[in-house]
Amino acid sequence: MILDKVRKTIKKYHLIKKGEKILVAVSGGPDSVALLYLLNHLKKELDLKLHIAHLDHKLRKDSYKDKEFVENLAKKLKIPITTEEVEVKRLAKKGSIEEVARNIRLNFLFKVAQKIKADKIALGHNLNDQAETVLMRLLRGSGLYGLAGILPQKEISGFKIIRPLIEISRREIEAFIKRKKIKPCSDITNFKDIYFRNKIRNRLIPFLEKNYNKNIKELLAHTAEIVGADYDYLMRRAEGFLPKKGNKLALKKFLKLHPALQRIILRLMIRRLKGNLRRISYQHLRELEDLIFFRPINSIAFLPQGLTVTKKKNFLIFQILTKA
Repeated sequence: MILDKVRKTIKKYHLIKKGEKILVAVSGGPDSVALLYLLNHLKKELDLKLHIAHLDHKLRKDSYKDKEFVENLAKKLKIPITTEEVEVKRLAKKGSIEEVARNIRLNFLFKVAQKIKADKIALGHNLNDQAETVLMRLLRGSGLYGLAGILPQKEISGFKIIRPLIEISRREIEAFIKRKKIKPCSDITNFKDIYFRNKIRNRLIPFLEKNYNKNIKELLAHTAEIVGADYDYLMRRAEGFLPKKGNKLALKKFLKLHPALQRIILRLMIRRLKGNLRRISYQHLRELEDLIFFRPINSIAFLPQGLTVTKKKNFLIFQILTKA
């Protein structure tokens, strides 16, 4: 039973404590609607306070229907809701619409979570999303951090993100929605190969299932779980070697460490400045290693979004260049 599986996931990863207020991101699609209903089922059991957040990206002409659907859902379940509209295309003049939409959505969720004093933000990522993410990162080239996929629980900018459906397949979600006699919203762009993820979902995974392993999604999700646990251990070890504050990393101690810890420490220093690791690839880490081991004192490595790393005699100095 899907509810039991969600209970196990929550317990396994310590996603929710009794009495917490959870902000549930609901787009109107099957995953987020199922997430809402399942958390509502657990409301009394876990003494939860739920609040719905819905953002209309206005990427489709009929996106207002999603908003109306979610508002009616909130009214039916008697759960408070906060909605907002943003014209993503107008804001995404440069760069990826996917990335801009993601950042806008996160900022909206953080704003609502802060306003209602939510303890956690629940997202509807499922096992299929996990498999797609691992394949995407593998094809683009990734280390342990990327292959850990979508983590069940993650902290971003001080806000705790949880994913109670991360071990539930899309097939199970659709069956649950059908049993509930709910007709969720459908985004037709999910069926078009206009994004890299869609090509993975619509072409590559079905090909792998048919010709190599019918359980490929579960296999990839299990790989992400194993890698995630290993990476979490290494990261906890690496955090012990970070300077307590500031942007200077002592080289003498750093050079004595195992390469696996060195790479994680570099990532953590970058995240300390940027707040995230987006656009930081394996090639950027190789560039930093080249800076550390082979380039002369006062050499500088230039990374995405104005980030620079300068090599001094005893330190690496991490900085973000500001435009004049």
